[in-house]
Amino acid sequence: MGLISSIIAIIIAVSIHECAHAWMADKLGDPTGRIYGRVTLNPLKHFDVVGTLSLILFGIGWGKPVPFNPDNLKYPKRDSALIALAGPISNLLTAIIFAIPLKYLSDTTFHSFPLYDLFGNIFAISILLFSLNVLPFPPFDGSKIIGIFVPRRFHAAYDAYLRDGVKYVIIF
Repeated sequence: MGLISSIIAIIIAVSIHECAHAWMADKLGDPTGRIYGRVTLNPLKHFDVVGTLSLILFGIGWGKPVPFNPDNLKYPKRDSALIALAGPISNLLTAIIFAIPLKYLSDTTFHSFPLYDLFGNIFAISILLFSLNVLPFPPFDGSKIIGIFVPRRFHAAYDAYLRDGVKYVIIF
């Protein structure tokens, strides 16, 4: 039952995360995610075969990235960061929502039901996704969130960083 609960929790948390990206992009003026049917909690729309199975089997993976076109955004630099931030924030909010019944129903008979374990798994996976996705390293969302703080003169290097990751280590 624990494995099934974990799989369901992963599917729920990843679907919420990816839907939040698409919803935010749509709210900021880019309909690409909506056109592709990604503003939904339907897990089939967010399922990446390799990424999701890897997440289930090995504990590390990804959902299908939500496409967006920065040319449709009024303030591309700021709005891209907000779109990236929407995923981790949705996971944090999900964790908070599921923490409430875990906290207040732990001393009741609800504690013995499988639904309690599912809530615990959704909480844990949501915290994990939040924590990983705020890291400022590609391909995590945090690498896109910091773009709002990168000065314009370093934007070409920042774009290369997003595209290629860290290629060189500079030692002072």
